[in-house]
Amino acid sequence: MNSVFVCTKQNEIPVKELMPINSLKPSAQRVQDAIKALGYTFTVVELPDSTRTAAEAAAAIDCEVAQIAKSLVFRHKNSGSPLLVIASGINRVNEKRIAEWLQEPLEKADADYVREHTGFVIGGVPPIGHPQPLKTLIDEDLLQYDVIWAAAGHPKAVFQLTPQALVEMTNGAILSVK
Repeated sequence: MNSVFVCTKQNEIPVKELMPINSLKPSAQRVQDAIKALGYTFTVVELPDSTRTAAEAAAAIDCEVAQIAKSLVFRHKNSGSPLLVIASGINRVNEKRIAEWLQEPLEKADADYVREHTGFVIGGVPPIGHPQPLKTLIDEDLLQYDVIWAAAGHPKAVFQLTPQALVEMTNGAILSVK
């Protein structure tokens, strides 16, 4: 069994005993493979509790909700192309601000659209590992943390990374999204 350690305000603490890496669900394994293909050593872990929402993920991991990098998919209204917004778990995304920045209106994507363009279900959408690279915006509030946690392809799978690695992995633009 593998253990994962979380950096809290006090120090590093073991979170839980987790499933062995070789037993990841196929969607989580795709994320692990994408991490490796990008040259990173971050480890996807599956937790016994849901990480579908930022609050659930923070409770399961024992970190601040703000350290959760939640992936939200929007649809450009004119072009129909997807936009991935990775926001701090405590922030509500201001769609109007982003649409002004992009100079194109946005609309929320439904579950079928999200799955079609990311290859993953809502609640498990990772920042990487999609069939095609997605235009990505990253919440500037995530940059204040040493470590953050992102979904890893399944509603119970996550991986720990740094904000700098998130920017590099996604080629995302940094923006105030709230």
